[in-house]
Amino acid sequence: MDPECLHVKRWASQENSDELNPTFYKIFRKGQILFPTRNPHLRRTVLASFDGICGEKTLTLEPNEEFILPEFMPFLFHSESFYAHTTGAIIGSTNPHCRWRDVANYEFLLPPKDQQAQLAKLLWAMDGVVEKEKEVLKELDNTYLTLVDNLFSKNKEDWKDYRLDKISSINSDSLNSKTDPDYEFQYLDLASIIEPKVIGEMKIIKYNDAPSRAKRIVSNNSIVLAMVRPYQKAFAFVEIGKDIVASTGTAIINMHDANINRFVFHQFFSKKFTRYCEDRMSGTNYPAITPKVIQEYKVSIPNDRKLINVEASKLDILEQSSRSVKNKVENSQSLQKSLINQIF
Repeated sequence: MDPECLHVKRWASQENSDELNPTFYKIFRKGQILFPTRNPHLRRTVLASFDGICGEKTLTLEPNEEFILPEFMPFLFHSESFYAHTTGAIIGSTNPHCRWRDVANYEFLLPPKDQQAQLAKLLWAMDGVVEKEKEVLKELDNTYLTLVDNLFSKNKEDWKDYRLDKISSINSDSLNSKTDPDYEFQYLDLASIIEPKVIGEMKIIKYNDAPSRAKRIVSNNSIVLAMVRPYQKAFAFVEIGKDIVASTGTAIINMHDANINRFVFHQFFSKKFTRYCEDRMSGTNYPAITPKVIQEYKVSIPNDRKLINVEASKLDILEQSSRSVKNKVENSQSLQKSLINQIF
């Protein structure tokens, strides 16, 4: 179950299994609401689109149609009011969960059934828009990754491999003890890269107050690679690097030839680079690679320099399209949430 999504997107079948997993024994039916009482703050409530079995801590709910329409009921479970109620009733620290009795005593305003029908029609239409946009986003992301792998995970004639440290500087500039204690900068730590290619809000701090890991100086058009769990692809391209300092848990790469910046950046999202990192990671709780591993990685550059711009432009366009659709999804979801919260 995904956060703030009404639909089950993934499941497993035990059709060919000799025995059922004993932790999955609660039956649910198509049309029921599935609400996991474990970690309710994760906001995972779905409408079952098939019959199946689920875990002990998942409530299987269905409407009393005397009061509420089946098509209207699912949206109740995605209201801020409902999640505030259930998270406020959490018990346990190692296994935080709420109980059925805490869910059962939740009270909410319920419009007349004729209004429920109208609102349900609107909310499902909005949900349909969101799901279609998500499908477009998924197709764009798949197309991007396919093109990246076709370009960079296969050997090609008239292309040459270069060690990264031969064509770029890596972690070349760092803050040191002579830095002005009052120097103020934006701190780009590992948590700042909230998803691949996306940098979230960065803290503004002074050097004197900064953590010891705040060292790497970021420049314009720097490539930032998180070295912890590199398979999560927490990598970003920083166009304007003024007064940004990154954690020593990242590698800051600046190409000697600015014309190949974006072309090289896209290569880090290939299966080839992921496999390379996975083979060289160390550590159990925080598996990571070292700057030396990044220095020794070989990137592929075509001998035809015009091809660099052509292929980089294709990938940039796909990336920009993906970002645009993602913004549409977020705006549509925000509008839907606003309406749900006005109702409940």
